[in-house]
Amino acid sequence: MNGKKAVLAGQELEIMKVIWQLEQATVRDVYENLLKRRKIAYTTVMTMMKILEQKGYLKKSDKDRAFVYRPARPQRQVINGMVKEFINRVFNGSAEPLLLHLVEEKGLAPEEIAEIRRLINKEDK
Repeated sequence: MNGKKAVLAGQELEIMKVIWQLEQATVRDVYENLLKRRKIAYTTVMTMMKILEQKGYLKKSDKDRAFVYRPARPQRQVINGMVKEFINRVFNGSAEPLLLHLVEEKGLAPEEIAEIRRLINKEDK
């Protein structure tokens, strides 16, 4: 991954979500999927996918005159890295202020709070 820690930008994450969902995709597949939600240029998708390959998030293979891209890293691994980077950058490495913010500001549903409690209790054992 070019030696430096790379965090996905908005469009990059959007493209990765499509590829994780499809498991493998051509530029055309991703373009058509994104086009259902918003206007985007084919060349933009192609450029972004090349960048994601250079950053080590995608692997490509040649199939019937089109490149097929697959995730190089699992979705959970990438998201975990992004969350850790966010916590380090915004909350100086402590997850507690993030959880407090989510509970106080986002207004978590009772089921979400119950799930957090269940996970905490599971970790305490």
